[in-house]
Amino acid sequence: MWKKRLGALALSAALALSLAVPALAAEDTAPAETASLTREESAAQAAAYAAQYGGASAISYAVWEDGEITLSGHAGVYSKTENRAILDDDLYGVGSVSKIYTTVAVMQLVEDGKINLDSPVTKYLPDFKMADERYKDITVRMLLNHSSGLMGTSNQNFMLFADDDRSAAEDLLERLSTQRLKAAPGAYSVYCNDGFTLAELVVEAVSGKSFPAYLRTEIFEPAGLQNTFAPQDEFDASRLVKIYQGADTRALPQDCLGTVGTGGIYSSASDLAAFGGALTGKGLLTEKSLKAMAAPEYKNGVWAEDDEDQVTYGLGWDAVEYYPFAWSDIQALAKGGDTLYYHAGLVVIPEYNMAAAVLSSGGVSTYNEMAAARMLIDALAEKGVSVDETLPALPAAESAAMPAELADYSGYYGSNAQQMKIDVTADGVLTIHSLTYPSTPAQTFAYFSDGSFRDAAGAAMMKFVEETNGVTYLYQKACASLPGLGLMPVSNYAAQKMPENSVSAEAQASWDRMGTMGVVLLSEKYTSQLWPALFSSNGMTEMPKMVPGYYLALRIVDGANARGELQVPNGGGRDSQDMTIYEKDGVTYIATPSQLLMDAAQVKPVFAGEGAYSTIQADGYARWYEVGAAAGMTMSVALPEEAGFYVYHADGSVAASSVMYGDASVALPEGGYIVFIGDPGARFHLSFTRPAA
Repeated sequence: MWKKRLGALALSAALALSLAVPALAAEDTAPAETASLTREESAAQAAAYAAQYGGASAISYAVWEDGEITLSGHAGVYSKTENRAILDDDLYGVGSVSKIYTTVAVMQLVEDGKINLDSPVTKYLPDFKMADERYKDITVRMLLNHSSGLMGTSNQNFMLFADDDRSAAEDLLERLSTQRLKAAPGAYSVYCNDGFTLAELVVEAVSGKSFPAYLRTEIFEPAGLQNTFAPQDEFDASRLVKIYQGADTRALPQDCLGTVGTGGIYSSASDLAAFGGALTGKGLLTEKSLKAMAAPEYKNGVWAEDDEDQVTYGLGWDAVEYYPFAWSDIQALAKGGDTLYYHAGLVVIPEYNMAAAVLSSGGVSTYNEMAAARMLIDALAEKGVSVDETLPALPAAESAAMPAELADYSGYYGSNAQQMKIDVTADGVLTIHSLTYPSTPAQTFAYFSDGSFRDAAGAAMMKFVEETNGVTYLYQKACASLPGLGLMPVSNYAAQKMPENSVSAEAQASWDRMGTMGVVLLSEKYTSQLWPALFSSNGMTEMPKMVPGYYLALRIVDGANARGELQVPNGGGRDSQDMTIYEKDGVTYIATPSQLLMDAAQVKPVFAGEGAYSTIQADGYARWYEVGAAAGMTMSVALPEEAGFYVYHADGSVAASSVMYGDASVALPEGGYIVFIGDPGARFHLSFTRPAA
């Protein structure tokens, strides 16, 4: 049942919300032949591949060169139910590409002498405090290069439907006040949304303007961006390309992120490409500031020595050495963005005054970035500049006998996304067993003379690295080729060796129970996108196995507390959290810094008699019910103001929602669940009817 699957996954998927990233895997084949295609045909093909790989329903793209849009297009449908073509000025959410706008805002204030990148954040936000004295060492630079040491994403109510509430940003300081850091500030860079929300607050404090107002007057208007907006701006929301939940053909309400500077901006593809173009010259920032943004900030902390990876952080940028351009000594800057429904890729080549943007409804940002790169490769070719796209081979090495001491690297390894058991045998074979996906076949690698372990095809290698911070990492290197898009190299620390953690049998049993317990969410606003995403964001069909002394990636402290302590740079250590289990009035609750969940076993059947109602109590928490004996009956709901409801099928899919689809009644499904959400005191009046015989 979905509630049991969620017990082990809610905290790594539904709550941490590491948004969509593709698996490293396409085929080891060369990119599709594009030499015979025109630039327009090649761009359309790249966009089609990106949409196909990511499952997008709509995709738009544009290329900017030397001050003008030279190519644009789109594919798919504006709406699955309306006969209306996609227009060039239609809008999409750009997700985390918003972080580049935030970085520009900070750098403008640096140029004005109002911010020093290396001053502590507390200088600009004196109310910023944490339950960890090291917070005083966090600088503004660390917010922009992802090295602050903050846990990651602790926002509550930050992804909403048709609700431009910014409380997720405005309340961040209060939420951080009870949190600790997961690493010393500056120790290493790992993707961190909260850092950019703090940067958003710094811009407001220093400029004296609301962040949406600052964007409008200091970035959008000066750059001539007429089709770029924050959710709080006045614009025609019908221009947003429609979004969908899974295969459902009913369009969802407007996608709104309350953390605007982290992921909430809307744009057309042409406007996003033009914004990227503005970062090749002096339209928004000086050359000094642009170079500072494009500097290899990731090298300031722990990082894999071989950095041929698609993630190489600058200030704001995900990559300042984006491939395949870096193989030809061309600096390309890249930033991807994913909300739950929109996906964006922006690639900029400052040296040649070029930028390309690809936006989609549905899809995956990584594929959009690769499509944008393909368009820029074509643009460079037209100028007589070639980009090397040869599939790189692994470093030269030969099969060899393994030193006996390497067997000591056997053990449990993990990141916040996945845990595994690694066995290294005396005959030089490394075997990886996935604990997160137990049914996945084991992977084997053989020892080679350079100290690496390689797969049978010679396409991927692993190596153990003991870093300067005392942590042992599992390093991985490979390169995938995606037909029609190009190459995607990976060269990073995939996981760290998890320290042995001996706990009492009682403590282990408490957290083992969490691995099978069903949980339900209590603490989000009724417009939150977590309600439909809660059971659909993971797609898991099996229960993970746990590392002894751990719950998923969290180290068990005792029967009530577990801590996120893994120190994996790049992306594997993103979105850590601490967790507490406690009992109140006989009910089990699970608390994280931003969410509260309850044992699903405590959910009672809905009362389907005359005069039925459900009232949100003073604590404001959602009210959950089993459908139970009411299955087959039609439930009609009289909604109070500022409230909504969801009904779920037994598999966790949404059967009805007042928020998503405007439903006021629903035939209750067998084995389903109902949740009512609203302000304290909100009362839902319910009526139930049985189908006619």
